Amino acid sequence: MLWILIAGVLCAGAGETVDRLATPTPEQAAWQDMELEMFLCLDPCTWQNREYDDHSTPLPKINPERLDTDQWARVAASMGAKQILFVAKHTGGFCWWQTETSAYGVKETPWRGGKGDVLSDLSASCRKAGLKLGVYLSPKDDHHGADTGGRCKTPEAQAKYDAIYRQQLTELLTRYGEISEVWYDGGLMIEVGDLLKQHAPRAMIFQGKHATIRWVGNEEGFAPYPAWNAVDETARVRGATAADSTPDGNAWLPIEVDTVNVSPHYWFWNQHPDRKLRPLEELMDCYYRSVGHGAVLLLNQSPDTSGLIPEADARQAAAFGAEIQRRFGKSLAETAGPGPVLELTLPQAARIGQVVTMEDLRGGERVRAYVIEGWVAGEWKALCQGSAIGHKKIDRIEPMDVSRVRLRCLQAVGEPQIRRLAVYAAP
Repeated sequence: MLWILIAGVLCAGAGETVDRLATPTPEQAAWQDMELEMFLCLDPCTWQNREYDDHSTPLPKINPERLDTDQWARVAASMGAKQILFVAKHTGGFCWWQTETSAYGVKETPWRGGKGDVLSDLSASCRKAGLKLGVYLSPKDDHHGADTGGRCKTPEAQAKYDAIYRQQLTELLTRYGEISEVWYDGGLMIEVGDLLKQHAPRAMIFQGKHATIRWVGNEEGFAPYPAWNAVDETARVRGATAADSTPDGNAWLPIEVDTVNVSPHYWFWNQHPDRKLRPLEELMDCYYRSVGHGAVLLLNQSPDTSGLIPEADARQAAAFGAEIQRRFGKSLAETAGPGPVLELTLPQAARIGQVVTMEDLRGGERVRAYVIEGWVAGEWKALCQGSAIGHKKIDRIEPMDVSRVRLRCLQAVGEPQIRRLAVYAAP
């Protein structure tokens, strides 16, 4: 690789090297711009104080009489989420929509006389609230005898379940408007590429060989740093995580960070006495180490057996959204532009404590090392430094009075394209 020195910055030769960088599709770029989504987990295991449905709850007892998808959408909006990802079917096989494939679902319950359809309600609520809608359709299905990935014990059982799963996916993709994200938790061995191409060509796909986004590799709420957006194509096919990140990969596969809002770690609502909401500062730490590392944060909310997200949980979600706005709703100053050095002059000297930097990723992730400096007492002083910028890097710094800030890209492939350089007061 040929490196040249420009204004004291090491840059790889442009042209062929830059052309080899992986780049996002417009749909991937739009997905990354969401930055925050709401997971929503409801299942018969909610009635069992369990994380996985053991089929011990008689279906006549599943009757979430107060279920209100408008409330779910309000909670998502208050949190600042741009999308709800709903668990339409978890590993037990219970279906929350009027499926023609199974006798284990909402139509076998007394809720709305067996005529209710949560996906229909939720899609309408999302449209009203300006939210996107994604679906989680578990390949593992205990009701139909399918194990992880949708694998069955015999060829005959496999062929039967393949047809069932494909029909379930078709129902979800064709009845409820645009589905913007599809989750195959644990991978998927059933071929569905034709269905995705026909019914959801713009959707983000989580896991499986058609994946366009990837799992971070933990459920604690953080992405490692650096978390490069690219991976090698072979890693994408086998199921990449953040551990497979490489700045020189040939496949763009951004990272989704999924985590819960409670401690201990529960995805579904339960009545365990140790269930507690995570402190706001802990959620903010998740935000800094997910969104602030260039990933998308998928934060869970769990309705209880009434069908509502509990009031305390809803208040916590709103407080989280309000705190993000308090810290990042208005910058002290910001700029953008190409080149290895970008300088920002503040309207007046101010105490800053946070710096947000974003790349324009249409030309690939180019920055490999950077330093941010502040003009302090007549000289430039290093405030922070790092490697990846990517979609977004949030740097927390020691609060300092500055009149100017500059970003110097110490190493880059081609000319850096900085979408945003913004400074904020300390939290």
